[in-house]
Amino acid sequence: MSALDDLRGLRGQLVIEASPAAVAKRLADDLIRILHQRICEADTAHLALSGGTSPQGLYQLLANDARYTAGDWARTLLWLVDERCVPHDDPRLNFAMIRSALVDKIPIPPAQVHSMPVGLADGDRRYEDALRRALASGRLDAAILGMGPDGHTASLFPYSPTLDERQRWVCFNDGEHVLAPRPRMTLTYPVLCATRFLAILVTGASKHAALLAAAHAPDDLHAHPIVGIRPVQDSKLVWYLDRAAVEG
Repeated sequence: MSALDDLRGLRGQLVIEASPAAVAKRLADDLIRILHQRICEADTAHLALSGGTSPQGLYQLLANDARYTAGDWARTLLWLVDERCVPHDDPRLNFAMIRSALVDKIPIPPAQVHSMPVGLADGDRRYEDALRRALASGRLDAAILGMGPDGHTASLFPYSPTLDERQRWVCFNDGEHVLAPRPRMTLTYPVLCATRFLAILVTGASKHAALLAAAHAPDDLHAHPIVGIRPVQDSKLVWYLDRAAVEG
């Protein structure tokens, strides 16, 4: 049985490239095409971004890609998938990386960049209210997700309470399996699974075991939260993987 056969239990399409750089390039190409199409259809595009190390190269590509013009950025709204609850100037913020790799390098109006208000006790409800008001269709257009070696995605960690949320779009999440610093603020399954284009970017041999676990237990979202990303309606789910993640 090949390494690819081991992953056939994963929901969605698999895109496999040789290296993290090649994966990022493939995803950048697909994302630009999809966002352009959405701008043509609805005049605006809503994109949710994750932190971590895996998407940094992707954001740098987007920041320097002339195909996505100033006019495109003027009609794009950026949201966060999740955030650590640390002070606004803490370098561990997901937004710190996103700002450095992307936001500070593109001509996007500041009002269209929505960081998460993690310092407010009701910040999750405020963020959800802002998101619901902004989404005329009730759906994000695209979201970039990752996966940790423990199978978490966004800040949806194994056996954490927010895995069972079915109404709220944004929640604080805590629990013994939530990585420090905690708690976290996160988008939830209801809004993520309704997103039109879901990209899960997974690179590196350290993610191989979690990929296999997700493929062999596609319904156990409490043990492997990544499998809770189940596209609904006409949503499309694509895994962007490098060879190291696939082969271990």
